[in-house]
Amino acid sequence: MKWNGNTVLVTGGSNGIGLALAARFLARGNRVVICGRRQEKLDEAKAAYPELITVRCDVMLPDERARLLAYMNEAHPEWNVLVNNAGIQQHVNVRRASEPWEHYEREIAINFDAPVHLTLAALPHLLEQPSAAVINVTSGLALAPAAWAPVYSATKAGLRSFTQSLRLQLRGTSVEVIEIVPPAVNTDLGGPGLHTFGVPVDDFADGVFEKLEAGAEEIGYGDAERRLSLVPRELQSAAEQMWAGFRSRNPNF
Repeated sequence: MKWNGNTVLVTGGSNGIGLALAARFLARGNRVVICGRRQEKLDEAKAAYPELITVRCDVMLPDERARLLAYMNEAHPEWNVLVNNAGIQQHVNVRRASEPWEHYEREIAINFDAPVHLTLAALPHLLEQPSAAVINVTSGLALAPAAWAPVYSATKAGLRSFTQSLRLQLRGTSVEVIEIVPPAVNTDLGGPGLHTFGVPVDDFADGVFEKLEAGAEEIGYGDAERRLSLVPRELQSAAEQMWAGFRSRNPNF
């Protein structure tokens, strides 16, 4: 896939990794729509990059996800790249987990429900495009969980698994499936000042685009790239073999 001349939707695109990726899509001659929950952050992003198109949307809510896709299909019928980046991270001491369930459910809804919902709902449109992509931003914590962020780690592991299944099912179609696996990046994820030990966001985004333009389907960086190297390739072969066996038994699936 060529990484210019596209129309790209980036969720959680008003700051951090999302904005860094959006800026690089813009620099390569793409039209870029970002969405986010906070209007002031969207306004700041627009001031920094006037060519951005901004949409206020809380992807935690199913109705707002549906509204976002309806907007994209109507206002940008040529759109062809979905970047599922929005995410939150909460520290949870399981021995003192006294918050109401809604507190934990919010993390699951934003990190896992939203990208799965948006992807499945967008696919009928994306499959009609001559060239398209779904790009899911997971985490190095999908490979080795952070015990202090157990819900976040689990949602990213779930999104990684979904991405792998998506890639197998969409093989041979016009839709590429790409996973970006960040390490700790110096952003405000989880709250200001919690990830200052992480890699600079611009270095990370530059590294991602270098591999994206080289055709990589699974893109790690720094420590996350090292963790990816520890994943046995036999596991991927096993998934492919299971999919081939299922298709042979269910040719009309």
